[in-house]
Amino acid sequence: MPRRVSLGDDVYEALLTRLISLKIAPGARINVDALVKDLGVSQTPIRAALVRLEVEGLVVKTHLVGYSAAPLPGRRRFEQIYELRMLLEPVAAANAARALTPADRTALQELHDAMATPSSADARLAYGKFATWDAAFHARIATAGGSDLIAETLARLHTHMHLFRLLFHSRVTEEAISEHAAIMAALRAGDPDAAQVAMKRHILFSQKRMAPIFETLE
Repeated sequence: MPRRVSLGDDVYEALLTRLISLKIAPGARINVDALVKDLGVSQTPIRAALVRLEVEGLVVKTHLVGYSAAPLPGRRRFEQIYELRMLLEPVAAANAARALTPADRTALQELHDAMATPSSADARLAYGKFATWDAAFHARIATAGGSDLIAETLARLHTHMHLFRLLFHSRVTEEAISEHAAIMAALRAGDPDAAQVAMKRHILFSQKRMAPIFETLE
């Protein structure tokens, strides 16, 4: 993946890391002036980053109040997210196996390689990057099969960003990389049935990883 070098991207990644790792707690107000001092930048890149994060569902803007970290969805909401994913994403993977283009293959391989390669000495920063690449990986599979509506639905749910906020653990990334590899193998082989099964397994295993956390949610 291309290396981000702009100040705006650096600020975005810094805030993303704090939100994913819950250093900024769900529902907590985000003080722009404090971030100016902490990050040593002006308000402009901070506000630009907050706009991006609002689009991604990680922050909420309230009139006359400002920005705050988005609350975590409740247990039932997460259960419904997985129900929807199980209905939509295996079909999207099967469609992608039938219609994968060279450009799709290259993009997915780059995303897979980026997730499999340590990107930073800072584990929490690397975890935040993994979350964004994971979301892009699943979205690309959906669009590769012509399933734009599935990609848009998943994006509106902010599925991957919220899931990565639930559990900061190396096992999450390690196991996901292995499961992604099985999906990639099926896509490269042009095998719709294998792609569908691999995606189902990935979603099921992801849900099992998160199940203990769901039990603590209201």
